[in-house]
Amino acid sequence: MEPKIHPLTIDFYVTPAIKRYAIVYLIEGESCYLIDSGVDGAEETIEAYLHHIGRKLSDIKGIFLTHAHPDHIGSAAKLKERTGCRVYASPGERPWIEDIQQQFEERPIPNFYTLVNRSVSVDTPLKDGDRVVLEPGLTIQVVGTPGHSQDELSYLLPEQHAVFTGDAIPVRGDIPIWVHRDNARRSLETLRDLPGIEAFYPAWDAPYDRPQAMNKLSDALELMEELQHWVDQCGAHTNSLDDLVKHVCDGMKTPHFLQNPLFRRTIQSMLSPDCPCKQLDCERHGNCAACQAHHHGKDHLTCCEKLKKKEQRRTDKEKRRLR
Repeated sequence: MEPKIHPLTIDFYVTPAIKRYAIVYLIEGESCYLIDSGVDGAEETIEAYLHHIGRKLSDIKGIFLTHAHPDHIGSAAKLKERTGCRVYASPGERPWIEDIQQQFEERPIPNFYTLVNRSVSVDTPLKDGDRVVLEPGLTIQVVGTPGHSQDELSYLLPEQHAVFTGDAIPVRGDIPIWVHRDNARRSLETLRDLPGIEAFYPAWDAPYDRPQAMNKLSDALELMEELQHWVDQCGAHTNSLDDLVKHVCDGMKTPHFLQNPLFRRTIQSMLSPDCPCKQLDCERHGNCAACQAHHHGKDHLTCCEKLKKKEQRRTDKEKRRLR
């Protein structure tokens, strides 16, 4: 049968005042496959939709996770438990998928354990360039699109001329979230340059045809440049990261960005990479070589803290030697 792509919108609340949604995509062929799983509880929405189209939950044979954030992995454990399906994800996202406690410690967000309450094991790690033949006429080709998260993947269906882009494409008006400025920019360029793709399926916007996608990608790159302009301009006149975030929001006339603590990390990632990243309270880190060398798929603040502790141990050892 000709594969069909079904978008399912999963609503959730980060806080009582912040309502969000994520789009899970059901690929229906001889069997069924999911791109992401939505938040905890989304398995009920997915099951109801499957029944609506004459399928059942056990038809799901695979879940392809774009990245590790709660709105993408929240129901994966329950779905895997109920269906026996395989879970696919990148090596860089795997630690947070298989240990949600580690994710919360390194990227605490409100309502975390309501959005995702269970870790799930990754059966098959995937990297850029990998191909998975699901069934005749249905192939997943992996495209690395890091930036929004450390090792995010997009999934291309070459036979259908379609690609699922997760959260790689920021949408103007929504809160831009990324952890690495340059990777985020390169990923947008990668998606823009994919040949032969006629349909783009993002996780936080309606699907795009090719002309719409080219406009969205161009606008996203312009948004990054605009945001960088305000960071550079305001950074010279502020003394703290919190002040910088506020000034950037004022300059861009986006006060609602202040509601989301993750926007602070976007600003951090856009600061000049001119510090050695050895102080936890340093506000100039994010892209520097020291942080990247010790990143290993984890949050920059955590890495900085480890570097600081390592330096403290070295200092204590030296003090003991001199006594």
